[in-house]
Amino acid sequence: MPMPEMKQPDPIGQTVWDRVAESHQFKHLMATKRTFVIPAFVFFLTYYFLLPVLVGYAPNFMSIKIWGNVNIAYVFALSQFFMAWVVAALFIRASDNFDKLSKDIIEEALKSPDLKAEK
Repeated sequence: MPMPEMKQPDPIGQTVWDRVAESHQFKHLMATKRTFVIPAFVFFLTYYFLLPVLVGYAPNFMSIKIWGNVNIAYVFALSQFFMAWVVAALFIRASDNFDKLSKDIIEEALKSPDLKAEK
């Protein structure tokens, strides 16, 4: 189904996007996204910058050999690739919920009497 023109103001001057942005459902969606995105961002940024910080401030610890010439710094650096995939997988899993909430918001917006008149 093609989306109707969403930028046409209604009689009181609000566009469909304005009404959606003010809706409780949309605010709930944004709050739900923030509860995942902000902690995930802070965690990954901390994890990412922990490597250079530890290499700089704890070189003796980071140079401990684990297996052959492989030390803790190498393992930590390689773990960042794994951690990026884990965070991405968690986001994909959480985005299923975001998509359901978004679909409900779109369906509610399309039920608007102003949009039915445009068709």
